[in-house]
Amino acid sequence: MIEQYMNRIIEGDCLDVMGKLPDNSVDAVITDPPYCSGGRSINSKQQITSRKYENDPSGRPDFVGDGKDGHSWARWCAMWIAESCRILKPSGYFLMFSDWRQLPTAADAIQIGGIMWRGIIPWNKGNGARAPHKGYFRHQCEYIVWGTKGQCVGQPSGPWPGCYEHHVLQSDKYHIAGKPTALMEDLLAVVPDGGIVVDPFAGSGTTCVAAKHKGRNFIGIEKMPEYCKIAEDRLARE
Repeated sequence: MIEQYMNRIIEGDCLDVMGKLPDNSVDAVITDPPYCSGGRSINSKQQITSRKYENDPSGRPDFVGDGKDGHSWARWCAMWIAESCRILKPSGYFLMFSDWRQLPTAADAIQIGGIMWRGIIPWNKGNGARAPHKGYFRHQCEYIVWGTKGQCVGQPSGPWPGCYEHHVLQSDKYHIAGKPTALMEDLLAVVPDGGIVVDPFAGSGTTCVAAKHKGRNFIGIEKMPEYCKIAEDRLARE
């Protein structure tokens, strides 16, 4: 049953699509959900994502689902993480990106969803990251909250680095919040050769492209048709 979904970008809501996947069927869930962290007021949270997260317009499509408040975001995360836990094989890996604002809530949400929280991996974007005001420490890191479904039995490879440094290259960025392909390739070390990784928020398909590079199977789920097309075009070029 799982084979009909493999190595595809599936357009739809992640809760609906994951609900069709069998229990205990995938090796990892690695994903970058909307952070819903930009803006402090209702009005600023409801701004389009290009205005919240880009200094200069890039022409990349805005994405949806980024306007939730903290309580709503936590409940929503717990819902899709619980589905992720259901479809993961025993000891399967769960990796979720977060920024510093949502890091405490993300750590709570994965535990509410049934994942055994194992740690936090910093991703250092370098000094070229968006600069804060004078007097601030530079916000040059985002974070990967990770855990497993039950016991962590390990892999033939590893231990892996506790932090990663990959700079964002505009030539490799197809989404407003896109992550470097090389970073996603590094994170796929948790998936055995020929294993299956699911990305419930596939965006421009970077996790799926990385999986193709590394000889892993993938299931990409994306709600926005604009980004489904971008992801499919990238995979076709590969």
